[in-house]
Amino acid sequence: MEKEQRPGEELDMDRLLPWINEHVQGLEGNPKVTQFSGGASNWTYRLQFENQDLILRRAPLGKKAAGAHNMPREYYLQKKLKPHYSYVPEMIAVCENEEVLGSTFYLMERLEGMIPRKNLPREVEWNSAMVKNLCRSFWDKMIELHQVDYQKHGLDDLGKGEGYVERQVNGWNKRFADAKTWNVPSGKKVMKWLEQNMPEEENLCVIHNDFRLDNVVLDLTDPSNIIGVLDWELAAIGDPLMDLGSSLAYWVHEDDNFFIKSMRRQPSNALGMMKRQEIIDYYAEKTGRTIEDFRFYRVYGLFRLAGIAQQIYYRYSKGFTKNKAFKNFWMISIYLIKTCENVMKQKR
Repeated sequence: MEKEQRPGEELDMDRLLPWINEHVQGLEGNPKVTQFSGGASNWTYRLQFENQDLILRRAPLGKKAAGAHNMPREYYLQKKLKPHYSYVPEMIAVCENEEVLGSTFYLMERLEGMIPRKNLPREVEWNSAMVKNLCRSFWDKMIELHQVDYQKHGLDDLGKGEGYVERQVNGWNKRFADAKTWNVPSGKKVMKWLEQNMPEEENLCVIHNDFRLDNVVLDLTDPSNIIGVLDWELAAIGDPLMDLGSSLAYWVHEDDNFFIKSMRRQPSNALGMMKRQEIIDYYAEKTGRTIEDFRFYRVYGLFRLAGIAQQIYYRYSKGFTKNKAFKNFWMISIYLIKTCENVMKQKR
C-alpha cells in the first residue's frame, strides 16, 4: 500500500531528479512520490511522472549485515534473469554512487496489477475455486523458477553454489547472534540442531528466498493469474527445499494459534488455499522429488525468519528506522525460536 513518505525516509528530489533525467530519457514533469508501507527491509517508492510510472528501491539507513541491501546486485540479478523467467520486472537504471541518495538504488518498471497484502484484494469477488487456482499458480511460479537451467543460461555468478546449506546455517546463526537484544533468547539450541542435522544431499537451482504472496503481482483482468514476482534482494543459487522452507515459515493457516495469525502478512488463510503439508506434497508431486523428512527445512525457514525479524527490530531499537510497525518484532523472534524447538521434537 502506498502512503506519504515516512518522516526521515523522504527522497532528496533535488539530488535525485537530475540523476534520473540524465539516465532515463523522455520523462515529463515532476513526479508524484509515494512510499510503500509493506516492506520491512529495503525502502520502496513509486515515482509517477506524467508519461511513465517508475519504482525506486534503495537500502535503509543504519547498520547492515554483510551482503544485505545490495541494490546493484539485485538490479543486475533481475536484468540477467528476466530473459529466462518472464515474471521479473523490466530494469531501467541503477545508481552505484551513494552520494546521490545516501545509498545505492535502482529504478524499474511498475507492473500494473494487484498485490495481495494481508488479505485478498477487496475489489475482486473471490470464491474458493479462484483462490485455489491462485494458490496453485503461486507455487507453480516457484517451481518454474527452480527449473531454470542456471548453468545453461550463464547464471552461475548469481551465487557461490556448492556448500549453500552450510553457508546459510552458519550465516543465519551469526546474524541472529549479532542482532540479539536483551529481550530475546540466544537461540543456541536451535543453532546447534541445524548444524547437526544438515541434509547430506544438496541440490542447487535459482531460488528467490522471499517467495510470498505479497511479493507477486496479480493480473487485473484475471486475479488468479500472476504476472510478476517482486523483491529479489535475497535471490541466489541455492537449495530449492530451503527456498520452500523459507516460504512456508510465512504461510499461516486459519486454524493456527492466535499469535501466529497476528503475524500474518499474506492471505494464506483464505478459503481454498493449501495448507503447509499439502504444499510440500504438491511440490514433491510436481517436481518428482521424494520428501520423507522436511523438519530441517521447516526449522531452517522459521529460524531464518526469526533472524530477519530480529535484524529489523535491532535497527528499530537503535533508531535507524522510525517505522512503529517494527516495535514488537522481538516478540516474533521469541515465538519463532519456540516454534523451532517444537518442530525439532516432532517425528519425521
